[in-house]
Amino acid sequence: MSLIVQKFGGSSVSDAEGIRRVAKRIVETRKAGHDVVVAVSAMGDTTDELLDLAHEVTPIPAPRELDMLLTAGERISMALLAMAIKSMGHDARSFTGSQAGMITDAQHGSARIVDVTPVRLREALDDGAIVIVAGFQGFNRDTKDITTLGRGGSDTTAVALAAALKADICEIYTDVDGVYTSDPRVVPRARKIDRITSEEMLELAANGAKVLYIRAVEYARRHNVVLHVRSSFNNNEGTIVYNPESSEGATPNADGTVSKREETDVENPMIAGVAADLSEAKITIVGVPDIPGKAAQIFKIVAKTNANVDMIVQNVSSAVTGRTDISFTVPMNDGHRVLQALEAEKSEAGFESLQYDDQIGKLALVGAGMRTNSGVSAKLFEALSDAGINIEMISTSEIRISVVTRADTVNTALRVVHTAFGLDADDVAEVHGGTGR
Repeated sequence: MSLIVQKFGGSSVSDAEGIRRVAKRIVETRKAGHDVVVAVSAMGDTTDELLDLAHEVTPIPAPRELDMLLTAGERISMALLAMAIKSMGHDARSFTGSQAGMITDAQHGSARIVDVTPVRLREALDDGAIVIVAGFQGFNRDTKDITTLGRGGSDTTAVALAAALKADICEIYTDVDGVYTSDPRVVPRARKIDRITSEEMLELAANGAKVLYIRAVEYARRHNVVLHVRSSFNNNEGTIVYNPESSEGATPNADGTVSKREETDVENPMIAGVAADLSEAKITIVGVPDIPGKAAQIFKIVAKTNANVDMIVQNVSSAVTGRTDISFTVPMNDGHRVLQALEAEKSEAGFESLQYDDQIGKLALVGAGMRTNSGVSAKLFEALSDAGINIEMISTSEIRISVVTRADTVNTALRVVHTAFGLDADDVAEVHGGTGR
């Protein structure tokens, strides 16, 4: 008997009808002879509504109490889902993150999983029950406090459970049919990808693709968990996300079995997809002395704020002044904190002024085939040039090219680049529901 972990997001369980539909799908999986463990998110936009409520009560909610509040959303959906399954004649037991053994560090709001001890889940499975686990939450052993994992935490919960329980596959159910070559809400002719490597998926997730969260993909790759991203609104096959270096080169199938690489391998497509991100801001430090150690000094100041720096560009220094400008991008939520930290140490760092720009958009072109195909950069820049879109920053990796443009041009950029690289499908992609929040 195989073990399947399934994760259902908020849009899949947004109301009673959705919960019953999800319960039916889970029961069908159980009837097919599989053990089933389910990680479930809060219903619809419950988490956002609870956050709004907290900020109505106080401008700065206490982190510990905010975590206590936010975990209520998943407790509601897990209990309702277990009730729906029981009404269909199957045993189901719901567990909070702490009851499920999701042990985290003590960081409220963005805790990281340090261990998974699913003793009670194993007992429930041995008793023949379907296991329902509240996603997004955990427990710190030292403080004895409830924690939350941050955005996308339910994906991470599901992957962590699959790794700890040695599941055959982890199914991530969402409101689209799988991973697409771009966001189908922005690029209507985006094409569904049948298989994608975890390396490519990591780059897409890091650059704005919202169908999977980067921490979940990272965890899956590290622990060799095969993901199957699919829609909760139909029975279509979705997208397999796999680590090509695992299982001695075997290629995973949607049912968790594997086929030998020599029987299934085809050359990777040059481009896997195009992603966009509007959540970053650009900070420019003007008039930095162009001497050894200044960049290190500046980014040590930034590091103290715990902000994640993404792209960095340094201009050629002026021969007359001996000074240069350094621009970098950070998450918009961290932007003002970084500005304050830099301003506080301006005289020590020796720069002249700071500029802040939150009207930028990042576009990333991703594909493992870039390693063996030339001319990708030229085609990208030509497509953007033909559309009259200016590039402000450029960053590359082995399998990715990222550019920064104006925020109001990034969606146009997505569509023209998607077309330029032949990624358009014949039909318009179907998005079944949800808000994407």
